[in-house]
Amino acid sequence: MNMSDPIADLLTRIRNAIMAHHNQVVVPHSKLKLAIVSILKEEGFIERYEVVKDASRQMIRIWLKYDDQRRPILTGLRRVSKPGCRIYSKQDNIPWVHSGLGVAILSTSKGVVTDSQARHLGVGGEVLCYVW
Repeated sequence: MNMSDPIADLLTRIRNAIMAHHNQVVVPHSKLKLAIVSILKEEGFIERYEVVKDASRQMIRIWLKYDDQRRPILTGLRRVSKPGCRIYSKQDNIPWVHSGLGVAILSTSKGVVTDSQARHLGVGGEVLCYVW
C-alpha cells in the first residue's frame, strides 16, 4: 500500500477508533509514529501503547483513554504540516493549541517534541500536528 502521508493516516486511524468507541487501535510502525504516540502517552491523551511484531512487520497497538462517562480524553487531532505544504515554526513563533490546553507536536533537531519542550529547548521545527 502506497501511503503519501503516514502521519495523517495515524491521526485518522486514532480519530476513527475514538469515534467508534474502540478500546484500542493498531497502526503500522515507524520511528516517527512511535515518537508521536509516546508523546500522546506522556501528555495523558492515551492509556498506553506497545510495539507488536506481526508475521511480517511491526505494528503499534494503542489503547485509547476514556473518562467515566465513556467520553474520549482525546477530543481532536489535526495534521498541520503536510507533504505538499510543510509548515515550520521558529522557536519564538511556536503555536499555542487551544490556549495551552492542547499540544503541538514538532519535529526538531532535538527529536520529536511537544510545543512546551521545544520552547524549553529553544528550538523550532516542523509542526507535525495539533492534539487537544
